[in-house]
Amino acid sequence: MYYHPYIYPYPVNVSRYNFRTSYAYWNNPYMDQYGTVNTIPIKDYGAKPYVVNINKVTKQNRTFRTALWTGDHLQVTLMSIRVGEDIGLEVHPNVDQFLRIEEGHGMVQMGNKKNNLYFKKRVHDDDAIMVPAGTWHNVINTGKKPLKLYSIYAPPNHPFGTVHKTKADAMHEEH
Repeated sequence: MYYHPYIYPYPVNVSRYNFRTSYAYWNNPYMDQYGTVNTIPIKDYGAKPYVVNINKVTKQNRTFRTALWTGDHLQVTLMSIRVGEDIGLEVHPNVDQFLRIEEGHGMVQMGNKKNNLYFKKRVHDDDAIMVPAGTWHNVINTGKKPLKLYSIYAPPNHPFGTVHKTKADAMHEEH
């Protein structure tokens, strides 16, 4: 029996010659086949060609909102909503918005007026939410862990390089 530091919860019998490619080891989503941790730098990559594993980078994000890519006509932001928190009731008069839940459970509310949120639906992993311009909306984390999602704005809604570590930071900067 050989010990390998990435085994969880304890070592297993594996030949010492193929331990890095064995399926007997704990599967860390940020670890490559050689045992090195592989995280994606989260920053705004701007209006240049870019390819990313959106599922992986969304789950890796720990901030309330971070712009990942800002172009002239579209913007992608990552969000992590804490347990019991929400994105905040908002409306974008000239911006269509697409949100996709990658991890967690929540509730989406939408309506034509701030006090008339007639559309309510539970959302969870792999759900997509389309918000037309001029629609009041909110997403609430109803789960027991952070709600991980990404949002696409068309046209962009936040300045290039936006990073809001917490919801309070976002509220302060937007008002």
